[in-house]
Amino acid sequence: QVQLVESGGGLVQPGGSLRLSCAFSGSIFSMYTMGWYRQAPGKQRELVAVITFGGSTNYVDSVKGRFTISRDNVAKTVDLQMNSLNLEDTSVYYCNARKVISAIKNDYWGQGTQVTVSS
Repeated sequence: QVQLVESGGGLVQPGGSLRLSCAFSGSIFSMYTMGWYRQAPGKQRELVAVITFGGSTNYVDSVKGRFTISRDNVAKTVDLQMNSLNLEDTSVYYCNARKVISAIKNDYWGQGTQVTVSS
C-alpha cells in the first residue's frame, strides 16, 4: 500500500519561500506520476503541479514561475519549492501519487500540510 508523508509546511510572510517534501513508500515509485494539490477553506482541491517519472512537469497558471516541482527517483521523494508566496497560496497542500493502468486511475494521498502566508 502506498504511503505518502508530507513535511515542510508552516507560516511565512508574503514574498517568502517554503519547501514542501513528500516521502513515498509501499510500491514502485517509477510507476507513479507525482503531484501536489492544495485546498483552501470553502474551495475545491486544485492541482498545483505534477511531475512524471521522466521529469516532465506541469503547473497551474497561478504558480508558474514561482513554484518548482522536483523528484528524486532514488530517494523516492517529491519536493515543491515555493517562492514569492502570496496570500492566495494559503492552503492545505497534499501530496498525490497517481498510477494509470488501462485507463483506470489509482490515486493515493498524503495527510496534508498547512501553508499559511500572512504578514
